[in-house]
Amino acid sequence: MEMTVSTKPHFLPSLISLTTQKIHHHLPHPTLKFNLTPFQPLPPTPSSSFHDHDLSDLEQTKPIHAPIIKTHFHHTLQIPSDGRLPSGLSPSAQWNFLITSYTKNNQPRNALNLYAQLRKMDFEVDNFMAPSVLKACGQLSSTQLGKEAHGFVLKKGLDRDVFVGNALMLMYGECACVEYARLVFDKMLDRDVVSWSTMIRCLSRNKEYDMALELIREMNLTQVRPSEAAMVSMANLFADTANMRMAKAIHAYVIRNSSNEQMGVPITTALMDMYAKCGNLGSARQLFNGLTQKTVVSWTAMIAGYIRSNRLREGTELFLRMQEENVFPNEITMLSLIIECGFTRALQLGKQLHAYILRNGFSVSLALATAIVDMYGKCSDIRNARALFDSTTQNRDVMIWTAMLSAYAQAHCIDQAFDLFVQMRNCGVKPTKVTIVSLLSLCAEAGALDLGKWVNSYIDKERVEVDFILNTALVDMYAKCGDIDAATRLFMEARNRDICMWNAIITGFGMHGYGEEALDIFSEMERQGVKPNGITFIGLLHACSHAGLVTEGKKLFEKMVHTFDLVPQIEHYGCMVDLLGRAGLLDEAHEMIKSMPITPNAIVWGALVAACRLHKNPELGELVATQLLAIEPENCGYNVLISNIYAAANRWSDAAGVRKTMKAIGMKKEPGHSLIEVNGTVHEFLTGDQSHPQIKSISKMLNEMRRKLNDAGYVPQTSAVLRNIDEEEKESALTFHSEKLAMAFGLISTAPSTPIRIVKNLRVCDDCHAATKLLSKIYGRVIIVRDRKRFHHFKEGYCSCGDYW
Repeated sequence: MEMTVSTKPHFLPSLISLTTQKIHHHLPHPTLKFNLTPFQPLPPTPSSSFHDHDLSDLEQTKPIHAPIIKTHFHHTLQIPSDGRLPSGLSPSAQWNFLITSYTKNNQPRNALNLYAQLRKMDFEVDNFMAPSVLKACGQLSSTQLGKEAHGFVLKKGLDRDVFVGNALMLMYGECACVEYARLVFDKMLDRDVVSWSTMIRCLSRNKEYDMALELIREMNLTQVRPSEAAMVSMANLFADTANMRMAKAIHAYVIRNSSNEQMGVPITTALMDMYAKCGNLGSARQLFNGLTQKTVVSWTAMIAGYIRSNRLREGTELFLRMQEENVFPNEITMLSLIIECGFTRALQLGKQLHAYILRNGFSVSLALATAIVDMYGKCSDIRNARALFDSTTQNRDVMIWTAMLSAYAQAHCIDQAFDLFVQMRNCGVKPTKVTIVSLLSLCAEAGALDLGKWVNSYIDKERVEVDFILNTALVDMYAKCGDIDAATRLFMEARNRDICMWNAIITGFGMHGYGEEALDIFSEMERQGVKPNGITFIGLLHACSHAGLVTEGKKLFEKMVHTFDLVPQIEHYGCMVDLLGRAGLLDEAHEMIKSMPITPNAIVWGALVAACRLHKNPELGELVATQLLAIEPENCGYNVLISNIYAAANRWSDAAGVRKTMKAIGMKKEPGHSLIEVNGTVHEFLTGDQSHPQIKSISKMLNEMRRKLNDAGYVPQTSAVLRNIDEEEKESALTFHSEKLAMAFGLISTAPSTPIRIVKNLRVCDDCHAATKLLSKIYGRVIIVRDRKRFHHFKEGYCSCGDYW
């Protein structure tokens, strides 16, 4: 796969120069936000006296624009409109009218082309035109153009106008630049209720939930009476956080602050959506049934709620009933339902809705096509996702490219994803931060460090603005690809860090077995006044578990509860059981499970079973296994684990019995496979694999490795082969473990002294661990292996885990 990074110098284009470069060649189409709720009204924008003459049809707007082009944009001339424009409008009002029309009709390029021409002619842009221009920048999600328009606003002193300030916040929110939106809000001399609701909506849409909650409290303290739009923004916030306690509080708040006795349809619909996303369909349905006038939006919210809660039958029945009552779905309905199908991985219903769209003559817009591609991707149906993507040959925007790329990422198709990325760039489509984060996540999953570095290089050369999310994705990628030093360097260089970035570096240190370093980072986090969350403590407890820091782990668990008032979740108990179990404190781990205030799940019991196998305690292992299989009797991994416990204790008949039961019900063991990246291509090896094109050279290297290991006095640990076969067969089976195949390929494909990085889907077995230590010394290589649990850094005959894994 060939990949090149352009070395062309990057200049910050101006709006004026972009006009001559044809804006539509360089900028993406309006974006689809995947967290759409059925009702998300925009704060009102300023309107002029000709509001009633709205040009809702583009076909009416274009004939007005045409003579302007013919007269070479001579702005002193009256625009001939054939009655399409209100009479008596000044040229300034006419220009504003056209720009506003294009933004309302979702044609931001045309709006910005007009604006750029006006700037060229030194035309006086006023406080009525500026909000429409800013809205066009937001529709394109172009921070670059938005900042230039903001600079012009500041130069002309238009920022003192509250409407312009609100438009600036909205634009930065659409561009995911929360910090700039907040700066505008904080510097506003005058704020109206729209200012507050716009800022709340901006924070909510960009998942800054804590900041949004704080702003609501501040709004309440300043005694600003919320508008319906503000209350809708609040309801959407609590829908996104799925906070039932706050959801009930906002419902009461809405009732207290409603001007009428009966709540309006928009706010009621927003509350329905909120309750549905909080999992309280009873309250959502009660509100729905209480509506005297049910709009298509209300029906959509209720049906989407059922799908989100995976109550597909009730959602389908309500969809049919809606049509029986002569309310027919529109594009927004289908868009919302398709998005929810992707959320719940409801592939069959998603296919039925796709068929309904085609059968009933819907015009499949780019936004709808993007949602369908995204749904298929989340349901791992790559074939249908690609087929629909290929059918949208005209005017593909960045969002549909990103949806298809994310689909490949979901299916771990790294080569196809990067091929698509190169194709996307060749088509002149500039990737968004979401696109880049998807690629980085895919690199992290596959351990593809070279490809991850290539993406980082692209970010630097294209001068992509690195925000919290992108920086966190880079830290996470480097940590998961085995380069914890690069991850640490990026973390230390970051000027601003949010909780996600702190969590990423703590988790990274934990994966590499650097427990002390993770605790040091946590101490620094506390000194800086950053409040940890539940994910922080999951990372810390994992770090303690992999480093054998039992006392420190126990203290952290107590600190989480008593100092930070966090309620331990099932994941925290699972970490504690893993911590105690790895340290051989099996009885204490068992007692913790029995004393848990919540019902232990399979992961908690599985951690104890794994510890029983590690410390060769088949008696307790068998006892715990009965609990485990009662919860998930058909989980292949747990059955294999139990079989291995029996095999390790030479209880071959019991092990065979488990395997026989698995075979009888068609249960198959997850095959061991390892990934290795060489020259930007990821190669996959299965245990015993003979399909690789270079298998002859690999086999030759395996024989050489085996011979050199024997010369060094290595004795294969055949106990790792948990089958009742003779020793010679066991030794042969060990030779062809997937990580050894990947290692052999790495040795023949890379230059001497080059580090070898391998990602394995299962825990590294005892034999491969011991062999890799010796091989690192024999060949003078650093060998980095990421297994299911952690990283192992092999160098000069030693492993970073200290044989504690």
